[in-house]
Amino acid sequence: MVELLAPAGNLSMVETVVASGANAIYVGPRGWSRRRDRYELAEEEVRDAIAMAHAGGAKLRVAINTNMQSREIPPLLQKMERFVGWGVDGAIMTDIGAIAEVHRRFPHLTIHASIGANILNDEDVRFYRSLGVSQVVADTKLTLKELASRKEQINVGIEILIHANYCYTYLGKCWMSPYHRLERTTDPSGKDLFKGSPNRGGLDYRVCLESWELYSGDAKREDRVALKNDAFFLVEDIPHLIDLGVHCLKVQGREYPVPLVGEMVRFYRDLIDSYLAHPKGQPFDIAPWRSRLAEIEADRNAARSEGTQLLLIEARQPVPTT
Repeated sequence: MVELLAPAGNLSMVETVVASGANAIYVGPRGWSRRRDRYELAEEEVRDAIAMAHAGGAKLRVAINTNMQSREIPPLLQKMERFVGWGVDGAIMTDIGAIAEVHRRFPHLTIHASIGANILNDEDVRFYRSLGVSQVVADTKLTLKELASRKEQINVGIEILIHANYCYTYLGKCWMSPYHRLERTTDPSGKDLFKGSPNRGGLDYRVCLESWELYSGDAKREDRVALKNDAFFLVEDIPHLIDLGVHCLKVQGREYPVPLVGEMVRFYRDLIDSYLAHPKGQPFDIAPWRSRLAEIEADRNAARSEGTQLLLIEARQPVPTT
């Protein structure tokens, strides 16, 4: 049975996506996931989120998907000790060293390799499998044929982003944003904070969200150059992904309004259930689902545009001096 994995940037969103039909939810512990802290959860909120998810029959995973310094591993393991004690169902991780340490300390904990691991080939998969990873997020550049080959050859779960954004570089590993404003601090626990890096959950100036003028010497070549950062929705591919035996279909969106995320999750829940109930071998009409998605897409794009403008205004402000 394919799993529908939904985001939650607050406890209200946890409640909403569970009610909307998510099989599993992921949340970001504050300071340890690639989102601003306003979309992350404090420790006691993670505890409550685990209880809320379990009460609704869903799983709860923590996204620990930043890249880490050596001194951050001990506080991470202390944090994971508490999460495991509260019954967390798994961790979504990127950092190779952190994955190895968490698996060594908690060998029975399910670990999924995040999109930030940028797993592109079969040897990448085998390597992460050797670290203790049981599921990997397939890179958005892979074809259905490549996914089928990987699933047949390697004993690992496959997770697909079905509702997210492309990236000019690689999803989950942007190295372009920190140049504009980089504030580095260390909190009392030893957590290293890079407040200008999206890889560290900080306020960042996203060059991919601006329009640029392109010059060659003094001659202007183009007025408005945009880096690839548009949304993708794999509604057309979902029946094929289910037939392929993909284990998990993931929706991104911790930063969006709660009602919109609930609507997104309900849409994919209904589509998955409709296809699973459809007689095998019979044509499945995707057209009505495409039309329904168009309304959600418009609301999602409007919310993203508003959020982008606010982020860029904030990121252009001078870096505070201490």
